[in-house]
Amino acid sequence: MFLLSILLLALGVALVVLRRRAVVEFRFATLAGLLVAVVGLLLGLSTFTHVVEPYEVAVPTSLGSVGSTWKPGLHLKSPLTEVTTFSTRPTDLNLTGNDTVEVRSSEGGVLYVDLTVKWSIDPEHTLALYRLSGSSENVQQRLVYPDAREIVRNVFAKHTSVEGYASQREVINAEMGRLITERMAPRGIIVNGVNLRNVKPSEVLQKAIDQKIQQDQATEQAAAAVLTAKAQAEQRRIEAESTAQANSLIASSLTDRILMSQCIEAFKAAAEKNPVYASPCGGSAAGGAPLIVDGTKR
Repeated sequence: MFLLSILLLALGVALVVLRRRAVVEFRFATLAGLLVAVVGLLLGLSTFTHVVEPYEVAVPTSLGSVGSTWKPGLHLKSPLTEVTTFSTRPTDLNLTGNDTVEVRSSEGGVLYVDLTVKWSIDPEHTLALYRLSGSSENVQQRLVYPDAREIVRNVFAKHTSVEGYASQREVINAEMGRLITERMAPRGIIVNGVNLRNVKPSEVLQKAIDQKIQQDQATEQAAAAVLTAKAQAEQRRIEAESTAQANSLIASSLTDRILMSQCIEAFKAAAEKNPVYASPCGGSAAGGAPLIVDGTKR
């Protein structure tokens, strides 16, 4: 920019001088020369200032020497000074699509993890980040990106495939957020959040997970059937014992006299419908003699 301003200024002065010496016959050469000279002068003056936006922090460098950071506002500088700005706004690192992280569980199963890391720069550590990366874009590519992928792989390696795929996703997300935050904080990178968006198993692992789920369901059904069979067997045993006890009580309470008495009562009831009813009744006590009941009194 500084060299361009010098060239424009020199060109403007040359046009004015040549027009006055009648070397250039262009009618508006003087006006054009003045305009070019003014533009060159303005560009030259702009190389002595730099404006840092409210959401930025700037690092000036001059001939290999790094100066102190500039806060938002207008700053004077040398034309030879280069200014590198760092945005303090939160930035999203999306590890999806081609950047999806391939991880392995503690069992060796392959999972594909999509997540988002929200991070921003701590203005107090801008100089250190400049020396480590050189620019705001390189902070993400050289620091946040590789470290986040490494931590994701390490965390999933401590869990089984089923835990990573379903049962422990919230625990894993919290653990990754904690470890990434601890890794980035000393470097001046603030981690605002880690969002585990999706975990997809490979085709081979998906088949293994489905097979395990089916086996677990079959085991649970078999266990339930065993419990049901045991309950039914216990119920039948209790019913059989109850029936046996009832039969034993009946057998011990029935005698020949009781049977004869019940037989007589039964025939009395039958004789209500017949004038005379005769039938053998009784056991050994009655000698098996026939029993005659007169029912003519009804």
